[in-house]
Amino acid sequence: MIEATAAPTFRVDTPTDLSEQDVYLFREGTHASLATILGCTLCGDSARFRVWAPNAARVSVIGDWNGWNADANRLAPRWDQTGIWEGTVHGVARGQAYKYRIVTQSGAALDKADPFAFHAETPPATASRVWTLEYEWHDDAWMASRRARNALDAPISIYELHMGSWRHPSGQLPTYRNVAHPLADYICAQGFTHVEFLPLMEHPFYGSWGYQTTGYFAPTARYGTPQDLMHLIDVLHQRGIGVILDWVPSHFPDDPHGLARFDGTHLYEHADPRKGFHPEWKSLIFNYDRHEVRAFLVSSALFWLDRYHIDGLRVDAVASMLYLDYARNAGEWVPNVHGGKENLGAIAFLRQLNEAVYRAHPDVQTFAEESTSWPMVSRPTFAGGLGFGMKWNMGWMHDTLDYIHHEPIHRKHHHDRLTFSIWYAFSENFVLPLSHDEVVYGKESLIGKMPGDRWQRFANLRLLFGYMWAHPGKKLLFMGCEFAQWREWSHEGELEWRLAQHAEHAGVQRFVADANRLYARSPALHEVDFETPGFEWIVGDDREASVVVFLRRARSGLPMLVACNFTPVPREHYRVGVPEPGYWHEVLNSDATDYGGSGIGNLGGVHAAPIAFHGRAQSLSLTLPPLAAVYFEHGGS
Repeated sequence: MIEATAAPTFRVDTPTDLSEQDVYLFREGTHASLATILGCTLCGDSARFRVWAPNAARVSVIGDWNGWNADANRLAPRWDQTGIWEGTVHGVARGQAYKYRIVTQSGAALDKADPFAFHAETPPATASRVWTLEYEWHDDAWMASRRARNALDAPISIYELHMGSWRHPSGQLPTYRNVAHPLADYICAQGFTHVEFLPLMEHPFYGSWGYQTTGYFAPTARYGTPQDLMHLIDVLHQRGIGVILDWVPSHFPDDPHGLARFDGTHLYEHADPRKGFHPEWKSLIFNYDRHEVRAFLVSSALFWLDRYHIDGLRVDAVASMLYLDYARNAGEWVPNVHGGKENLGAIAFLRQLNEAVYRAHPDVQTFAEESTSWPMVSRPTFAGGLGFGMKWNMGWMHDTLDYIHHEPIHRKHHHDRLTFSIWYAFSENFVLPLSHDEVVYGKESLIGKMPGDRWQRFANLRLLFGYMWAHPGKKLLFMGCEFAQWREWSHEGELEWRLAQHAEHAGVQRFVADANRLYARSPALHEVDFETPGFEWIVGDDREASVVVFLRRARSGLPMLVACNFTPVPREHYRVGVPEPGYWHEVLNSDATDYGGSGIGNLGGVHAAPIAFHGRAQSLSLTLPPLAAVYFEHGGS
């Protein structure tokens, strides 16, 4: 950007509405709404600017209104030595671009985007925009009911998507507005309860999928304005769909306009590269020991919940935050004060974050993407936990995909991979994720991971989904997997929607929709996901036949019986004990012809016989279809 040489034409006044309480909480690291006091606030034709740059020698606002002249609108340091620079600039209009010109103690000039900007230029441009967040919401009914919809005993089935590559409506590039109604229609048709967006916060590199964030208070301008995103969320809420955002407090990129060396010093990141540089992602790690940085991050989290009515935050890469030696070799990390590898500052921050979120919004959820065996991630902080509402079950994902990748003839040798997850299924409040990470970088698509001929591949995928939807834990599925996209996901272009016109793909899509609807209407499949009474083995050790049979239970009422045959051999007269006499309706069969299966089943259901089996007085003689999951619901005598 070229600075104009014109003399300053706008006066600067120093506002006085930053209270002593604000300053105290900011310094303490507990201020949870910093966006109300820092950044740019537009009032008529004037804008108040505040920026935290404690080590700067001089700070100016440069922008469209002053020809990017660094001498036109200098900010003044506050008298209370908070490191905050401030000033009011007259003649500023909504939508104008700006940055802070920060002169360091060494005399270097840095042009930085506003860390608290609500909007930004469309990348690759990097300036912030003067903006306001007025919007008339129409989601009162959702907001009044969402506590029950987000509860731990509610059916939660999440459709994970990348905004830019889901669908290009009418051949147009996606925007928050032109995707809103098609997405809502599709989510409703498929029966998902929630949608989770890969990070929508502003990011310079599109290929990072949003995980290299620079704008912690600004939705990416690639798809529209903040109000456009509000409209998308509003439409989803009006259709009864919850909205979860990926949020990345674990690291940030070193782009020169961003947070890196913001005032010429390591302000947001650790100065020691053994703590402040991420060797795997080549990015910078927040200094969680710094009070003001914790306040910045907590304020960002609450901002999306407050201003955008978000129903949940999925916190990315929690494991990388918890361990000082994450992705580091010996000698490349610094032990904590006790000599351990735990990042005490990050632990304290995560607990503070979850306490702040649930204090302000007890009707939302936080989700931890945590890939290790760190204990009590989804347990309350008062009990010693990290305080998250739920945790991704990465162990279930790895074990299940490893198991099903084997040819059926070999599965009997890996049966423990299938059943082991139940040993720890209730140690956390788990979400079962088949996410974007499993269908990129040479890992193949889900259908591509399935063994066998073409028919068996589709049958295996339907079986995987049938097993997943019956297993304890909430559900998450990445876009495209629901109709068996063949190619790996790419952020360029859109999903292969043409495949859904073919019978095999449409059958998988239809099965996912029906599984979602059964899951939502059946308390036995979701009400007691996180406690041992919600699950009971009937057959867990039949490795020779590669069959598992189990019950799912609600707090009251009758259970759901689920039988999964992981071989292509139909099993006739497979007897299983059941807790109730009478008729058991076959309510879902992944081998049904409607789904592309062979149509083998139980002709609508089976009557229990008074034949003792598996320690129960009653039993069923079942036909187990090949490579299929079958659900049975008790229907009375």
